[in-house]
Amino acid sequence: MRAGDTLLAIAARYGEPLARLLRDNGIDTRTRLRPGQCLRIDNPQVVPPGPADGVLINLPQRMLFLRRGGRLEAAWPVAVGRADWPTPLGRFRVTQMRRDPVWHVPVSIQEEMRREGKPVLREVPSGPDNPLGHSWIGLDAVGYGMHGTNAPASIHSFRTHGCVRLNDDHATQLFQAVHPGVPVHIIYRTWLLAELPGGQLWLQANPDPYHRGSARASLEQLRALAARLDLETRIDWPLAQRLLQASDGLAARIDRSE
Repeated sequence: MRAGDTLLAIAARYGEPLARLLRDNGIDTRTRLRPGQCLRIDNPQVVPPGPADGVLINLPQRMLFLRRGGRLEAAWPVAVGRADWPTPLGRFRVTQMRRDPVWHVPVSIQEEMRREGKPVLREVPSGPDNPLGHSWIGLDAVGYGMHGTNAPASIHSFRTHGCVRLNDDHATQLFQAVHPGVPVHIIYRTWLLAELPGGQLWLQANPDPYHRGSARASLEQLRALAARLDLETRIDWPLAQRLLQASDGLAARIDRSE
């Protein structure tokens, strides 16, 4: 833990719900933190299937995965587009990269500022007040990109204007790892199933911010997948159903106890 950290910022940095961080550490929001204090973080993630190389972003999961040569190199929590301003889905490529960028405020966001009675900004210089943080990685979807932030507690949420926002340190690492031409695949998977080498089955059910499905439909899809993979008798179905209904993004084992 670093000086100036808050519980909310720590939870956001690791993509863990604040309530779970508090529960696992036996603390509450009134707890005074100390630099160097250790906190337990327990937030396993199921990695979605995707290309062997490049960036994979699963919007409901609010996670970005970096692969190279078929191997997972890094995974970071992100903030993505809110329900009324969604992040576009599809296959894209990195087209531009800028350190300490100037934010040229899109007209659509200027109009939102005006509607909300805020000062209308047309340009924000690089520095601590810049919402893009220290790194901008633009995509071939005009106006969209991956970038840092000056609001670290906002990570792992659905609250951007469509861009993919990372903790500034993570954005710097991503900036150093990619280059123009790197593929970026943005998907929408509300639930993920993984079988570990030892036979454990893990299910992660994420929120559905863009209202593209339902817990009932997800359960039907999971049953169909289990049938294809011959996993039906190994799954604790009442537990799987509860996880799909909760859709809290917390991965859990769903294989039956012997």
